[in-house]
Amino acid sequence: MDRPEYPTALGASDLKTITLLGHDLAEDVMGTVGFGELAFWLATQRRPAPGEVRVFEAVLAALADHGFTPTAIVTRLTYLSAPDSIQGALAAGLLGGGSRFLGVTEDSGRFLHDVLSSVDGELPCDDGGWDALALATVKAQREARRFVPGLGHHVHKEGDPRTPRLMQIATEEGLFGPHLSLFAAIGRVHPQVLGKTLPLNGAGVCGAALADLGLPLELLRGFALLARTAGLIGQLAEELRRPVGNEIFLSVDLNNRSVAPEPYTDGGPRG
Repeated sequence: MDRPEYPTALGASDLKTITLLGHDLAEDVMGTVGFGELAFWLATQRRPAPGEVRVFEAVLAALADHGFTPTAIVTRLTYLSAPDSIQGALAAGLLGGGSRFLGVTEDSGRFLHDVLSSVDGELPCDDGGWDALALATVKAQREARRFVPGLGHHVHKEGDPRTPRLMQIATEEGLFGPHLSLFAAIGRVHPQVLGKTLPLNGAGVCGAALADLGLPLELLRGFALLARTAGLIGQLAEELRRPVGNEIFLSVDLNNRSVAPEPYTDGGPRG
């Protein structure tokens, strides 16, 4: 009976060697290939150019940590509850990467890609053309009562400092592509539709940059989680040195207030 085969271009090993992406791991990769470069290479199965590595690693740095976000707090509280389970604490933080935190990276990349894919003919070639496309895009979202992913930030209301910096790096490396061009145009024209100015947030610009690098849209949130893993390790390391998890827990536990039960209702019919 024939044995099944499971082909992979990633890691494989035999008695004396480990092969990764067609290269000897010990001799050709370790000490030679940086982690950001390797992560890009693993996802695309092509070795990135130096400029691509710079943009990609700038994205990872932008998303690694942003203070006491819910993902950081839940990691610290899970460690407080189960200090024997570092993996549980990290997993708890990563599981919180959704539509409000970290997941915006994927949402923005997908949104911009969908708009670009719907364009008939050539994409715009100047700011005027991009502004026209962005204006139509924001109007359509407003009419559909949908948010524009990547627009707005709860803290950086006057501008997210990560956004212009990442755009600058992409420009320097010749990697300011259509996703970033559309995203930048949305930043310029949305006040005409919304009647107010909102910042282009860091998670959104990261999604645009990753999409311009040609990375799989389905994995964009994964790269955000990769970055945040480093940040959560930092949160745990600081929790070991200067613990605050117990104070957070006691702040809630000692200040709760008993109220009468409120039966749940979804507003639907009762039978």
